[in-house]
Amino acid sequence: MTDAATRLATLAEEALGAPLPLRIRAWDRSETGPPGTPVLILRNRRALRRMLWKPGELGLARAWVAGDLEIEGDLYEALDQLAGLLWERDDEPAAGRPARLVTAWKAARDPRVRHAVRDLVALAGPGLPPAPPREEAGSTRGPLHTLRRDKQAISHHYDVGNDFYELVLGPSMVYSCAYWDRPDAALEDAQHAKLDLVCRKLALEPGQRLLDVGCGWGSMVLHAARAYGVRAVGITLSEEQASYARKRIADAGLTEKVEIRVQDYREIDDGPYDAISSIGMAEHVGSVRYAEYTGILHRLLAPGGRLLNHQIARRPEPDEEAYHVDEFIDRYVFPDGELAPVGRTVSQLEEAGFEVRDVEAIREHYALTLRRWVANLERSWPEAVRLTSPGRARVWRLYMAACALSFERNRIGVNQILAVRTPEGGASGLPLRTRDWRG
Repeated sequence: MTDAATRLATLAEEALGAPLPLRIRAWDRSETGPPGTPVLILRNRRALRRMLWKPGELGLARAWVAGDLEIEGDLYEALDQLAGLLWERDDEPAAGRPARLVTAWKAARDPRVRHAVRDLVALAGPGLPPAPPREEAGSTRGPLHTLRRDKQAISHHYDVGNDFYELVLGPSMVYSCAYWDRPDAALEDAQHAKLDLVCRKLALEPGQRLLDVGCGWGSMVLHAARAYGVRAVGITLSEEQASYARKRIADAGLTEKVEIRVQDYREIDDGPYDAISSIGMAEHVGSVRYAEYTGILHRLLAPGGRLLNHQIARRPEPDEEAYHVDEFIDRYVFPDGELAPVGRTVSQLEEAGFEVRDVEAIREHYALTLRRWVANLERSWPEAVRLTSPGRARVWRLYMAACALSFERNRIGVNQILAVRTPEGGASGLPLRTRDWRG
């Protein structure tokens, strides 16, 4: 085979029924495809074997993480084009995208497709399925979202080194959607604005008790104690996060006001709290535990207290029973994480006894945030690789860039839901004009 790229493109187009939207450069340095587009580089035949043994986004991701596959050019443009080939469902039926690769693979009853697949297998060369990159989470057993399994899942994602997260997140160490007043604002300013918005929505006052569920590296409790005078408790399942947060608190002279615990939300027994923040944590709870989660937060909150639940949401599925978690995210990024439609989250908060008073959708803000994190990572790439591994750095670059596109294309969203444990008599304590966020 003297021109593997042309052969690859021809066979792929036979299976897809449409031209490939990207250029291809193969292991023999041959190249073909539309000029001026990003280049998909297959460094070896193993990259093709990975995609053939596991068609769809997981095979592609494994090839990327292992370094068998590269993208030259605009990563966002390449991922946007590849999305139309790899997704199981077509979110944009009017866009004229070619048939999806997974669909074509499953429809191999077509003789043309069978012929193309057979020749692709021959081109990939002999060999067993390549082992997944070591950055892939190990297999887990037993029921979802037990205390032990949740701690293991959190450790896989967060215990990869605080220095690495400093590099990606910047000095704020906030690992959730920032709040932007303009796209060219500084990331630190946007994260400060988000933390302050949460505090104002919760109407924090000096002397109140705040619980921050999933406190990360302590940024929310630090801001709330420093700027609003509250006494705060932050909980996390990550030992590395807790150690980092405690040092920040000590350095700020706030050890008398802020406590960090390595604790599961199901183990908290020292309520009531005047306010609860849950920022980017509920995605880890899972559908099987969500009613328990909302019930516990309702019980921990004092009558009249407020909850701010900041959570990523997916779009509703026509058949919710057939919903599957994203394979790449589940294997490499957030094991056992789940997204729910915002309507379901609102309903479950209400079923727990909360009065939902405000829902603010801020998905464009997360796209801006993710692009800044990707830029931070790319700018310090050699250091990121040194701090973790080449594969781990590649996981983060792929997942953050892909998520930025998903927020921009309205495939997922993120919402701040303000809920109140309204006391008997119905006095919520909120001002008549809620969006002023005073009172």
